[in-house]
Formats: sequence, structure tokens, C-alpha cells
Amino acid sequence: MAFRKRLGLPGRSFMLVALAVLGILGGIGFVLKGSAPPRVAQPVSPPTVAPYPSYIAGSGMLEASTRNIAISTPVGGVVREVFVKVGDRVGEGQALFRIDGRDLEAQLVVREAAAMAAQAQILEAQASLAQALDQLKRGEGLSPGNAISLLDLANRRFAVQLDEAKLGTARANAQSADALVQETKTNIGRLTVQSPIDGDVLQLNIRPGEYAQTGALPNPLALLGDTRTLHVRVDVDENDAWRLRPGMPAKAFLRGNSAIAFDLSFAYVEPYVVPKTELSGTSTERVDTRVLQVVYGVSKGELPIYVGQQVDVYIETPSDLTASGRFVAPAANESVSGQSPPFLPN
Repeated sequence: MAFRKRLGLPGRSFMLVALAVLGILGGIGFVLKGSAPPRVAQPVSPPTVAPYPSYIAGSGMLEASTRNIAISTPVGGVVREVFVKVGDRVGEGQALFRIDGRDLEAQLVVREAAAMAAQAQILEAQASLAQALDQLKRGEGLSPGNAISLLDLANRRFAVQLDEAKLGTARANAQSADALVQETKTNIGRLTVQSPIDGDVLQLNIRPGEYAQTGALPNPLALLGDTRTLHVRVDVDENDAWRLRPGMPAKAFLRGNSAIAFDLSFAYVEPYVVPKTELSGTSTERVDTRVLQVVYGVSKGELPIYVGQQVDVYIETPSDLTASGRFVAPAANESVSGQSPPFLPN
């Protein structure tokens, strides 16, 4: 109040001046706060460091040593039973799941009855033929023209031929009926989907009561693979493919924890450069980037690694590169880390 009187301002004017001063001070504070440097976010995991002085870097994906096998069904239908669960170890030929096949089971009963009837017709034809043969034998033992007429003897011979034909027809009908029974049994067997390998159930996308479709599906009915030994599929950029030589040491670092690293053993190179399907999103990367896929093996042991995880891979490059960057080919009989002859690009 005393301060306002000293300035000689009425009460309303003093309030406006005070609010203006507060607004200015607030604006200055807001500007200072906005101009402060942002806090640098700490990385979740320290970046990996290449373990070799000369190397090729690539991204890798863990997969089963048998590749990831997408299980389908040859016959679509409602799932009746599922015999396994995720994580189970299964053997080759072990049942995974079964499609409802009650219609085929009913058909099998009908066809088995028809097969039994066909067998009865064979017995009937055999009895008829035996009777005709006996009649013919008795007639041939009589004097033709006196005790038996020639016409009657000829009729008995024709009856034998007719009964032989009937027996052949009955046997053919029986074979056809047995074939139909076997066909139905085969179709019933196809309703039970079995494991094609000794491996592990990685994924299971079916439950009893659901409809299982045939063909290639975006989400397979089941996914199998042998995970006792894992493979790492590494994408090597086409620009670095010429520097690759199989058998050179390689090391992988787990994404999310660079402290988890493990050595890789060379398995094979797929000698076909394919389009890269997993882009990193950098502005310099073209969508037509192509990669050479190299496969390495790793023993899982106690490592916390799983199929589908990504890893950063470093492959040591040969030291016989000249200063100009040209590759010096070794002698034809030279081996590299036990690999003879080495893989060399043209």
C-alpha cells in the first residue's frame, strides 16, 4: 500500500503493472528453460566393439539348425486333438495333431462291409465253379452220344467257362473293394499330422475345435526346428561380399546386451545374392540393397539365446589385401582355417 502511494498510482493501475511484470518474468524463465541443452539418454547397452582389426559387419538372425519348418496339413478340417505343446521335444513320425475325420471313419465301415461281401462272392463263385467242373468231369466219363448227348456235354463245358469268368469278376471286385478300403485308411492316416524331424515345437497356433487350413499360411499351424544346435544366418552386404572367405573366425554379440558374445563356426555360404528384406531405415540405404547370406553354427549350451533373436556379427577378413584394396588370391592348394579349397569370388 505504501509502495503504491509512493508511486502515486491508483489501485487498479498498480495491479496491471504487477501482472505485466510477472508475465515478463515468466516469459524469461520459459525461454531460459527451453534453451537448456536436453539430457543425453544413456544407451540401454553399450555398443559392440569389433574384435578384429579387419572385419565385415553384418546383422544375423538365430534359427534352428534344420531351418524353421512350418507345419501344414494336407487336409483341411476341424482340429480334433492336439498331442503336443510348445517346448516339447518330438521325434520323427510323432503325431502332432489330428483333424476330425468321423465322416471317413463311417465311410471305412461301409467299405469294409463291401469288401467282406466281395469275399463272399468269391466263395460263391468258387463253389459254383467246383460244381460245374464236377458235372463236366462226370459227363466226360460217359459215352458221348449214348449216355450223354453231345449238346449236354458242350453245355457243361460252357458252364465251366462261365463260372471261371464269374470267379475272375468276383476276385476283381474284391480287389477293387480292398483298394477302396485302403484308400479310406490312407485318407484317415493323412488326418494325423506327424513331425518330419527330430526337433522342438517352437510355435503352436492351433487348438481343438479350430479350423485348420491347408497351404502356406502367414501364421503356420505349428513351427518345428532342432534347437540343440542353432544357426546364425548373417546378411553380408553385396559391397563386402568379395571380401568374404569361408572359414575365417566370426563372433556374434547379442542385441540388447553386448556383454553376451559367442564364437561362431562356419557352416556354409548360400551362393546366391538375394534382396535384403530387413532394412535398417537409414537414409543412405537403398531398397534394392542385396545381401549374401552366410550361415554359422553355434552350440546353445547355457547361452540365453533363442530362435528368432537378432545378433550383431563380425567376420574377420583376410589380411592379404593390398593397399589399393585389390584381393590377392592365394595359391590353388592353400587352405584357410581347414577349408580347402577356399571360396573365392570371381
